[in-house]
Amino acid sequence: MLRESLMPEVPTGERKIEHVRLCLDEEVGGKGVTNGFEHYRFRHCALPEVNFDDISIETNFLGKTLRTPLLISSMTGGSEATGAINSRLAEAAERRGWAIGVGSVRAAVEREELASTFYVRDKAPNIPIIANLGAVQLNYGFTTEDCLRAIDIAGASMLVLHLNGLQEVFQPEGNTNFGGLLSRIEEVCVKLDVPVGIKEVGWGIDGETASRLYDAGVAFIDVAGAGGTSWSQVEKFRSRDEVRRAAAEAFAGWGIPTAECIVEVREVSPHGGLIGSGGLNSGVDAAKALALGADIAGFGRSLLGPAVQSEEALDAALARVELELRTAMFGIGAANISALRTTRRLIRVN
Repeated sequence: MLRESLMPEVPTGERKIEHVRLCLDEEVGGKGVTNGFEHYRFRHCALPEVNFDDISIETNFLGKTLRTPLLISSMTGGSEATGAINSRLAEAAERRGWAIGVGSVRAAVEREELASTFYVRDKAPNIPIIANLGAVQLNYGFTTEDCLRAIDIAGASMLVLHLNGLQEVFQPEGNTNFGGLLSRIEEVCVKLDVPVGIKEVGWGIDGETASRLYDAGVAFIDVAGAGGTSWSQVEKFRSRDEVRRAAAEAFAGWGIPTAECIVEVREVSPHGGLIGSGGLNSGVDAAKALALGADIAGFGRSLLGPAVQSEEALDAALARVELELRTAMFGIGAANISALRTTRRLIRVN
């Protein structure tokens, strides 16, 4: 029996719930910008010399073995309803061997009563869990101790600090002092004994920026490129300020396509941890991300609807991505993730 949707049980008005509702109900994708994967195509191999049943998608990320090279990207938390979504996502990730990130834990660092909405280790005891904080909060009083608290709250094995400058500009309660932030990020990387990563939220990280971040000690970068959710669009729908709403629309096409980000970041760091996310919708997208240089591929909003709908719908969505990934590998004769990453059968078509 399908479980009832998680969202109708809660009122509107709280920011985390507003974000989820807008991502589900409004057109919050970027306009005139894509993830860039349409510029790449796999050359089909009619004689793959591979038994489909023997194809392995097991991989390793920062010393952690994963049954799949796939990540449920950071999305939510901070309320009873969004905490239930996190729990459902974590349970599914554990069953299928995906990594998982939680939404920004800032709310729970500031309000202890919200901690349970981010804690998912009890639901996912065996997979990598990535805690998440806004990097800019390091300029607003957050310390390495707060970062450690965020990791503890989520039961995480890694921390990602997200960069969301444009979102902060259009968010009514936004924090926009990004000055001197790199040195604060470096301090966190030095002091924490877990891998610390940096992610964007949908506008992408270019090679030059990635190089500075890796030099500062960042263990991994999640490019979170353009082509999926545009958070200026999300905040446009939230805003009651007509000037900000109009200005946000001008940035609907802003950002660096995900595929372009992956290529640039891998070029500057052949061995740095790299997550390819931003507008991925299928296992074929994931295969392209991995073939372009990503270690793992992340999925966000495309999983939110199934997660809210039911456990069964979410499981089916994850299974579909895995099947598409395996089939793409079969179609080019790649028996494992290493072969996919080194394939010569991914070509740029325009």
